[in-house]
Amino acid sequence: MGDRFNTVAGWALFAGIIALGGAIVSSKFFHDERPETMGYAIEGVEAEGEGAAAGPGLNTLLASADVAAGEKVFAKCAACHTVTSGGANGIGPNLYGAVGKAHGHVAGFAYSEALKSVPGNWTFEALDKWLKSPREYAPGTKMTFAGLGNPVDRANLIAWLNTQGSNLPLPAADAAPAAEGANAAEAGNAANAAEAPAANAANASE
Repeated sequence: MGDRFNTVAGWALFAGIIALGGAIVSSKFFHDERPETMGYAIEGVEAEGEGAAAGPGLNTLLASADVAAGEKVFAKCAACHTVTSGGANGIGPNLYGAVGKAHGHVAGFAYSEALKSVPGNWTFEALDKWLKSPREYAPGTKMTFAGLGNPVDRANLIAWLNTQGSNLPLPAADAAPAAEGANAAEAGNAANAAEAPAANAANASE
């Protein structure tokens, strides 16, 4: 009786080892890597994160800029810059009337060669790029400011700086894409309406 029990127990143990080994081997053969993107792609739907940075353009932000809020944002710049007429240069140049002027326009200030080599003037677009990341706008610049990541803050600051001795006309807001779509739909409806009488006449003649 004892021998029979031992034999059965031995075969059961052996079968368990075989099953465990088979499971391990099969997992090696049929293991799938986790896909980079989960689920199925749906045409016309953007992947998560795409378009997240989309928002109003600079012209639209400037057209609705809050000048008072821009003055508050300038507090981050006041440690290095003055903005009064005839004000002294600090660590950075005086910024009075800077909007629209050429890069490196303040006489007597030691601009970096990196900034002086950037062509063009301090347009609204140039200021927006500079304020977003001075290092990207002028690689090698001496300015250590990390930049303003919020586009609304940048637009408000630019609009306020513009009131400090420049007073250039702000651009009009960009046309809303929805309005363009509505115009296209209206044009399509008008075309359908024009075709309808012709189609009815053709049906009547038949």
